[in-house]
This record gives sequence, C-alpha cells and structure tokens, in this order.
Amino acid sequence: MKPTPHARHAASRLFSRSIVPALTAVSALSLTATAGVAQDYDPTAAITIGSLYEPQNLDNTGGAGQGINEAFNGNVYEGLFVLTDDGDVAPKLVSDYTVSDDGLTYTFTLKDGITFHSGDPLTAADVKHSIERVTAENSASSRKSSLAIIDSIDAPDDATVVVTLKKPSISLPYNLSYVWIVNDAATDITASEDGTGPYTLQEWRRGSALAMVPFEGYWGDAPTNDGVMFQYFTDATAQNNALLTGAVDIITSVQSPDALSLFTDNPDFTVSEGASTTKELMAYNDRIEPFNNPTVRAALARAVDNEKLLGAIWGDYGTLIGSFVPPTDPWYVDLTGVNAYDPDSAKAMLAEAGYPDGFSFTLDTPDYDPHPIVAQFLQNELAKVGVDVSINIITANEWYTKIYKAHDFDATLQEHVNHRDIVFYGNPDFYWGYDNPEVTQLISGSESAATIDEQTAMLTEANKIIAEDAASMWLYLYPQIVVSTSNVTGYPLNGLNSQFFAADIKKAD
Repeated sequence: MKPTPHARHAASRLFSRSIVPALTAVSALSLTATAGVAQDYDPTAAITIGSLYEPQNLDNTGGAGQGINEAFNGNVYEGLFVLTDDGDVAPKLVSDYTVSDDGLTYTFTLKDGITFHSGDPLTAADVKHSIERVTAENSASSRKSSLAIIDSIDAPDDATVVVTLKKPSISLPYNLSYVWIVNDAATDITASEDGTGPYTLQEWRRGSALAMVPFEGYWGDAPTNDGVMFQYFTDATAQNNALLTGAVDIITSVQSPDALSLFTDNPDFTVSEGASTTKELMAYNDRIEPFNNPTVRAALARAVDNEKLLGAIWGDYGTLIGSFVPPTDPWYVDLTGVNAYDPDSAKAMLAEAGYPDGFSFTLDTPDYDPHPIVAQFLQNELAKVGVDVSINIITANEWYTKIYKAHDFDATLQEHVNHRDIVFYGNPDFYWGYDNPEVTQLISGSESAATIDEQTAMLTEANKIIAEDAASMWLYLYPQIVVSTSNVTGYPLNGLNSQFFAADIKKAD
C-alpha cells in the first residue's frame, strides 16, 4: 500500500479558484460568436455543461447513478481501456497486452510516467485494487457480474498486471473499460477522488454543480479548456432556459422535443444528433406473479402503442426498439415486429393466461422527466385491456434502495444507458429477476467464443429469445441530441454509457 495521498502540489493553485466566478464568467459570454477553427479557441475559457443527472455520490461502485459516468469517465478517472465515442475499445493506461493460447491469462503492461492527482505513481497494485473494488461483495457496479469470471489478479512488478480467468472471456478488454483505476491509498471516494485523468475535482456542491480543473501533471494531451463545470437541474425547462440565457454552454442530452424549436433555427446554437444507447423500459419483477408468466408479459407489450408514446414524448425524434439491444450493438436485429401493438390479441392472451378480467399492479416511477408522463400513458393504455395500474412516484435514491437493491416492486420505469448491456438478462440476480436458462447459457457461453463473429451469433440468438419472452417492455430508444452555443465545439455526440469526454471541448474567442 502507498502512503496516504499527499498535497496536490502544482494542482493546488487550481483548486483555490472559486466555483462561483467560473459560473459568472461563463454567463457573461456572448452567444452570438461564430464557431471557430482550432487556432481560434480560447484555452483559458471555462466550459459549463447543463445536466439533469447529478451523481448520488462520486463512486461508480456505490450506486452513484449515470451522472457520475457523465462527469468522471475519461475526465477524472481512466481505465486500462477506453470505450471511445465511436464505440471502439482502445488501450488507455496500457502500452501492451497479451493473451495466453487457452484464453485464460491476460498480461497487461502499464504505460510509464502516469501519476494520480495526488502525485502518487500508477502501479500494478493500483490496478489490482481497482478491479477488486468492482468485484467486491459490497460493490454495486453494473459490471460486477461480467467480471466474476476473474479467478485471480497478480502484480509481479509495478508495471505488470496478470489477470487469470476461470474461463475464457473475449469481452475482458471491453469490460475493463468500465473499471476506474483508483489510487489504492484512496480509502473513500464517495465525496473525493484520486484518478489519473486530465481533470481534478475542484468542488462538488450537492444539488447544484460539480467543477473540475485541468491536472497540470496529466500524462497525455492537456485539455483545450481551462476547466469544466457540470451544472445540475431538476427539470428540462430550467436547463433549456440556462442555455438560452448563457448560464451554460452545452446541454448533454435534450430531454424534450418541444425545446428543440428554441434552438434549431437560431444561429447562436448548434443542434447535433448522435447515436443513443439509452433505452426507456418498463421492467417487471419477473420473479412474482403474474409477471413470471411470459404470456402475460407479451400481452402487456401488445397492449401499448409504443409509436404513439414515442411521438407524444419525442415527436419526430427517437427510435422504436423491440428488445433491449440498440442498433449500435453488434448483435442488434430489428425485433419491433415481436409482440407488436395489437390490443385485441392482448386481451385474448390475458384470458389465455387466466386473467380474463385483467389484474392490478403498482408501477414505481422515478420522479424526473419523462418517467411520470410515460407512466400515465401506460396507465391509460393498459386500462383498455382491463389492467389497473397504480403509479407510485419515487426519488432516484428510493429507486436504488427499493428496486435495485431490495427487489421490492411489481414493475418500474427506468432508462438504461449502458452500451452492450444485454448481459444483464443473463444474470437471474439482476433487479428484474429474468431467469431463462437458455439465455443465461448463451450469454455466458458467448464469452468463451473463439471469434467475434461467434460471439455475435450467440448474443443475436439470446436477443431474439429475450424479445419473444417479453422479458421487459422496451418502449423506445431515446434520441441523443446535444445542443451547444455556436462558439463551442469538440464535444462528444454519442455519449455511450452516458460518458461525456470534456478534454477536447473548445470555446472560440
């Protein structure tokens, strides 16, 4: 173990700056500046980013929510590998790695000269510690089950990490892109940090903002701005108004199509649409009646007009999906025709399943947009086939405790942002409790595939079975719409896994 992290040396001057002047400076910027080419940007400009997703804490193994990925992935913390905005897996903190002939041993060589924000050098012991944080019994990481195939982790020297697997895992580099490499001397990162990324945490004001400033000792290319602030809002209207008035420079993901008309025909703003991985779904507790019956689940899917719902929420934006797999995943196939809208068929299937007069259940619904509106739509649709839905509005914290941890629910609404997350349906212990042995075997077995093509074929088959089982009700794929002032460029468009790389964002003079 390293000694307790010491003072931040050269970075201490940056931490002395106040979060408030940064906001004031950004608010005063003109919105009429035209987007500049690279040599015209102002490297001393701070960037303010509007977001609806404040972290619950600062530890992505502690149920922090998608906001922590948005703010910290690739900005404050880095992994051995990185999932790029284009969906590729690329080496980050490793200079090289090898795989044994039997696929059971991965040997990683770390890059030289990388230090944590505390000044401590990156070593193999930190990598071992970081992976074990994700796989620990008390970890709430969504990738915990994906890394359960690890048998042991060794650090034979400071630059070498040897990971031995229980069975081959073709996705190990991909899964390791989710693992933040944390200083092994950092005992609690729920309200602090010690990463290797291009930014250090300056200040986190709960309920308000999170500010980061460039790390002067960063091993890679320095950021093209002088700091980033995530300003948090509780509703989309307030967020949109902040962009209109200059209080923020970028909105990471527009949550209402009605707002787009404010920006699309205005030369002061740039509207861009990327590829989304965010799925809106109604997840059943598949462990309990009647949701343990695939016929009931299929009937409910046929009772809801998803096209009408998508239009009501997003207008001409967004995409209908027939499963949990978005088009950006290699195993995507169009399954929108499976259990498509057919209310007459829904009634017949409910009768077949023993519910000719329907049934009732409670839908636990997060209190932020668009979930309450979606819940009301589902309530109205399902009432037409005799199913009575009671809506219970809960906070994000309550959702995590009640739904994710305790599995104490009938059904719930949630958006899932992760890339390639079909693996959750292969884990019977996941919060929705879907348990199909054939699917579990296909998903588990795909990790031992000899080739990417073989893996893709197995997961495509699993995707089809999950859709036919109507394991959940997949409502639509969110659009990924980023809006910025026209003098700001260089931000990511796709936001895979809700990450938002900030180091290349530029603001013109």
